[in-house]
Amino acid sequence: MDLQCMAVFRKVPEGYIAFIEEFPGANTQGASLEEARANLREAVALVIEANREMAREDTSGEAVIRESITVTA
Repeated sequence: MDLQCMAVFRKVPEGYIAFIEEFPGANTQGASLEEARANLREAVALVIEANREMAREDTSGEAVIRESITVTA
């Protein structure tokens, strides 16, 4: 799945802090910009995984339809 999001990196004395505008909770830090980018990709994957799991638990035992969707913003 390819989804383009806006990553924001802020330089701080310890390196960089980073977050994704479209994914509340997807934030991280890194000693270098490259490390922050890699950590941010992992953070997004973890947020998506956690959200999917919470949705599955919330709809457990219910008749629901799950399907892929492509979003263009």
